[in-house]
Amino acid sequence: MKDQTIRDVPVNKGVPADVPFARSAARRTVRMNPFHTMTRSRITYNISMTVFFIIASVVAVFSLMPIVLTILNSFMSTKEITTNYSAVFGSLAGSASDTKTYLATEAHLKLIPEMASIEQYATVLFKSPTYLIKFWNSVSLVTPIVAFQMVVGSFAAYSFACYRRKRREILFFSYIILMLMPFQVTLVPNYIIAQQLGILNTPSAIILPGIFSTFSVFLLSKYMRQIPSSYIEAAKLDGAGEWHIFTRICLPMCRSALYAMGILLFIDYWNMVEQPLILLTDPDKQPLSVFLSEINSGEVGIAFAASFIFMIPPLLIFLNGEQYLIEGISRSGIK
Repeated sequence: MKDQTIRDVPVNKGVPADVPFARSAARRTVRMNPFHTMTRSRITYNISMTVFFIIASVVAVFSLMPIVLTILNSFMSTKEITTNYSAVFGSLAGSASDTKTYLATEAHLKLIPEMASIEQYATVLFKSPTYLIKFWNSVSLVTPIVAFQMVVGSFAAYSFACYRRKRREILFFSYIILMLMPFQVTLVPNYIIAQQLGILNTPSAIILPGIFSTFSVFLLSKYMRQIPSSYIEAAKLDGAGEWHIFTRICLPMCRSALYAMGILLFIDYWNMVEQPLILLTDPDKQPLSVFLSEINSGEVGIAFAASFIFMIPPLLIFLNGEQYLIEGISRSGIK
């Protein structure tokens, strides 16, 4: 009789209402199934995020490939590099000649060198002082530009943010117009002014125009306008002067913007080519960024090593200040 009762229970028609343990087990089974709890919008969101992740990964790989090739090829010998990239050298302007014979007609991008060599780094760092001189030329040009432009930009941005007058809007609009212009447009006036002042072919011909650039003023003024005016009014009621408000309130609240501006300025002026190429006619005074573009194919191994050394300072600055860069740009409202 007991066995007959157990066989009469309708297993496929649902769980009996008088069996609480069976009902709780059924609810747990439903909860453990992800397809019952996942809605259609959630599934669409997961699929779209997966597709975006794959696209971003592919873009990141292609973006980082030149850097990876530069680093790995810097440990190859000049002979191996010439063999792998002979087709590239043959396609360059002025390289076609009857006396040149290349071993391959197609370029071979090899990630791992057959025999690692540090001869290129020994030449760059110890045997030839030319590369180190160019490197320190870059440092001596970029450091004062970044330092003094942050000082000038901070003062100018404070005046634009705190003093709201009609003339200020006209002057700020002119700053924006100058910022939107490419620097090739202002290169000829800078050359004429440097020639009239007698500073042509000197570091001052590049440092002085860089100090009074408009980008830092625009970035910091957008950031300082977001500071609540109640802070400044409260400081004035307490007897604080303009210098105290600027140094104790505005600058500490703009710390992330200052970090972001310093990183962007350093990377921009570290890679400059046109300004020193036009304003510095003496090759001994030109930075390493100009010299790298003039290395011929016979020194291509040294070019890879020098390029990797040239990438180290901006790469370290970017990695150490990435969070400040993102915060400074996002809070300043720049898209």
